[in-house]
Amino acid sequence: MGETVTFPSNGDLAEGWLSIPASGSGPGVLVLQEWWGLVPQLTGVCDRLAGEGFVSLAPDLYHGDVASHTEMDKAGHLMASMPMDRAARDMGGAVDYLLAHPAVAGDKVGVVGFCMGGMLTLVVAAQQGDKVGAAAPYYGAPLGNEPDWSGLTATVRGHYAENDDFFPPDAIADLEARLKGMGKDVEFRHHPGTGHAFANEENPLGTHDEGAAAAAWADTIAFLHDELQ
Repeated sequence: MGETVTFPSNGDLAEGWLSIPASGSGPGVLVLQEWWGLVPQLTGVCDRLAGEGFVSLAPDLYHGDVASHTEMDKAGHLMASMPMDRAARDMGGAVDYLLAHPAVAGDKVGVVGFCMGGMLTLVVAAQQGDKVGAAAPYYGAPLGNEPDWSGLTATVRGHYAENDDFFPPDAIADLEARLKGMGKDVEFRHHPGTGHAFANEENPLGTHDEGAAAAAWADTIAFLHDELQ
């Protein structure tokens, strides 16, 4: 359903996976990777979104590098060594590419991201301002080095694990309260009994929860349709 595309990224070029609905058009959605990289599971998320009527694009933020589920040390290294300024340029370029694409309807995009990509979902929504109308982070959030939240105008509906050592629930709840205190339309749902990466059907951490994943996905699809139509 999808294909690899190249798009401008602040004077350079970046690549990503683009999936277009069978109808030929729909709202644009940016999809942001877990720390494994742009792996088939993530391109599959783009294809699933296309099946729900969205034009979806996952930028390759590691520029060709990936880690398998047995290479957690490599995944951690790739995440830690990813230049954040380059990632910001790539995400911004991907947003602009979607908004200029003839198949994309509307003047705002949605963003969905997982783990590291969940953190980046909130970052890019703050950085890109009114270009982002809906943000759905899974598990991740910028808990250490936060962006300038003044640019965040998107509606945010996040999905988080009840038991998560990577992104502790108390810290997520504190961030939610602070963003609401700034007047932001933010809700973070904590799914009972779940662990980090509960929505990844490949079960890399042994935490996949089919029921919670299905509920979060259905909520995200309805949310994106409501906010981007």
